[in-house]
Amino acid sequence: MGSTRKLTLLMMVLITVGAVDSIRNIPTTALFGPKIIAFFLIASVFFLIPAALISAELAAKYPEDNGIYDWVKHAFGPRWGFIAVWLQWVENVPFFPAILSFIVGTIIYMFSPSLANDRFVQLTLILGIFWALTLVNIFGIRLSASFSSFCTVIGLVVPMILLISMGSIWYFSGRPLAIHLTLNNMIPHLSHLSVWVTMQGVLLSLCGIELATVHAKDTINPKRTFPLALIISVTIIIVTLVMGALSVAWVVPVKDISLVTGIMDTFSHFLSSYHLLWTLPILAIMIAIGSLGGVNSWIIAPTRGLRVACEEGHFPQWFVKQNKQKMPAVILIFQAILVSIIIGAFILIPSVNGAYWLLSVLAAQLYMMMYILMFLASLALKCKNRSKPNHYHISGGFIGHCLVAVLGLIGSVGAFLICFIPPSNVAIGDKAHYEIVLIVALVVLTFLPLLFKLSVKK
Repeated sequence: MGSTRKLTLLMMVLITVGAVDSIRNIPTTALFGPKIIAFFLIASVFFLIPAALISAELAAKYPEDNGIYDWVKHAFGPRWGFIAVWLQWVENVPFFPAILSFIVGTIIYMFSPSLANDRFVQLTLILGIFWALTLVNIFGIRLSASFSSFCTVIGLVVPMILLISMGSIWYFSGRPLAIHLTLNNMIPHLSHLSVWVTMQGVLLSLCGIELATVHAKDTINPKRTFPLALIISVTIIIVTLVMGALSVAWVVPVKDISLVTGIMDTFSHFLSSYHLLWTLPILAIMIAIGSLGGVNSWIIAPTRGLRVACEEGHFPQWFVKQNKQKMPAVILIFQAILVSIIIGAFILIPSVNGAYWLLSVLAAQLYMMMYILMFLASLALKCKNRSKPNHYHISGGFIGHCLVAVLGLIGSVGAFLICFIPPSNVAIGDKAHYEIVLIVALVVLTFLPLLFKLSVKK
């Protein structure tokens, strides 16, 4: 460590966008065609914008704290703070297999597209890559903000610009379209249950905006820079995800969109039409590098708050023990074991799309429980400190803050409940089997800390 380098506004924007905005989420949202614009607007009002505003105010108010753990701890005590940070950490367990399946699918696509949907090939490569990244971190590799920014630019910004640019050229040049944007098919029928099920995919692509708060204390003038970085980041995220999803939906029929290889299918379609297919392997490598950098960052980042909670007596001391390189080796190995177990979902679900969806939904539900605690904590803290001076605060004072938090609560609770309903356009096998697997995994991952609490008492 030892570095006193402060993060600039640009670096904070890149880190925040890199944590949320992901090209891997685009096929998931592209499944819903022209209605995706309306879905993102709804999700932004009831989730992304409230999460960003609340995170900005709490980070500005407590710039020296450790993010979600201390926010909830200040509001409801250390026990609830621990539960919140545990949920933020454990949601990575199903998240890692989902994003690694995208990376593996992208890599395999370069050599044999037919193998990209082979569950056993994916299982082997995912396990190999994740354990390799875990070992790299255990032996002391520290990802700097510059490396995170590099991965974001190479693996997200450049491919996203290319995808949106080629999609826009395709649309405005009058080429054949798989969907058409008309007022009638852009407006969802909100009375239909399927519409709300669709929101799952949109919300899955918007989680993580609060993660950048762990860098608040390392930011130049955090009370000004951090909120501004979040505002800029939210704008970039919404625009790129909407335009990226439309670019995929314009050229790939909905029935043919793969959640794992959808991006490469789209790029292959574009590049072959523009006689640039030879660049596809280069593009695939760039996307894989960007995604691997994101995975590597997520392997270490959420452990920061968890370690603080563990050191305050919520976990046995052997669990938080660091190695000679000052890395939380036990937590990292424990995380890798849990991820390996969850990867079994690729065997239980009959299709790659179905397994991908199950893992993503499980991660989202765990994350939504954390967001519910975050929004409730923000309300409690606002009531306790209504007169506390703060450089940044949500417009509208106390009423404005409450309105934003309530909107976020509505979105988070609604998303958690709706996630139990599988979408009709993703093959998940038997519905009862899907829900049983989801509920069991959710209960096990949520209440796993109870075993450690018993160990602490002993």
